[in-house]
Amino acid sequence: MRARLLALALALGLAAECVQAQALEPSLYEVDGRMSGYLFLAETTRILQDDTFQNPGTFEVERGAQLWADPAGADGKSCQSCHGAAENSMKGVATRYPLYDEHADMLVNLELRVNSERELRMGAEPYAYESEELVALTAFISSQSHGMPMEVDVDGPAATYFEQGREFYFKRRGQLDLACSHCHDELVGWKLRGDVISQGQINGFPMYRLQWKKLASRHRVFEWCNTSLRAEPYPYGSEEYLALELYVAWRGRGLPIETPAVRR
Repeated sequence: MRARLLALALALGLAAECVQAQALEPSLYEVDGRMSGYLFLAETTRILQDDTFQNPGTFEVERGAQLWADPAGADGKSCQSCHGAAENSMKGVATRYPLYDEHADMLVNLELRVNSERELRMGAEPYAYESEELVALTAFISSQSHGMPMEVDVDGPAATYFEQGREFYFKRRGQLDLACSHCHDELVGWKLRGDVISQGQINGFPMYRLQWKKLASRHRVFEWCNTSLRAEPYPYGSEEYLALELYVAWRGRGLPIETPAVRR
């Protein structure tokens, strides 16, 4: 009996440590007026995000951990074969994306980087954008930077994309003739169909959206916003969405990576 009680106590102790590790210091969610979507959530949703055992995104992060270690492609390599333990090699990586890739001569985000590595280093087929595998793997990689501030580079070759993303953010589009800024700058804190409009920060992605019951990338949410405005969406991984991603990541600079965040 004492052995069982000791095992239970140890299990509960580990659970408490995991829950504490997921939650962040409250002051981190706002930096110089830039506010994480976490601050606009109902208390019950915050609890869901903070509790590692309840957070539904945790399952996909664990799946990503398995994909990290699984060999794939003609070379029989895994991500781990080159990069080793993700908690060391991937720490801080997600804070810098998207970034300009000199070899590809283009802006790339984490999803495109994963796929290029699969092709070039592993001899494996790239994952389909927004596939369960790609979302899970990028969630696992991003979670290694949990709590670290976003800080993307918008200078040099990235500057052109940054300006393109800024233009996208403020441009009216669709039948509703609205821009991203109308909601996420001018109507922050207002209610929309029972939801509270946030600043539209992207520091929690890939995030678990309760409405969709699955993890989603930044570009899927961009697509959803475009469709909501009755505008023609761009393809995942398009230059337009990459540029927007860079601008919005800069707009939320200093906010902590929350992956896997939970949003309504």
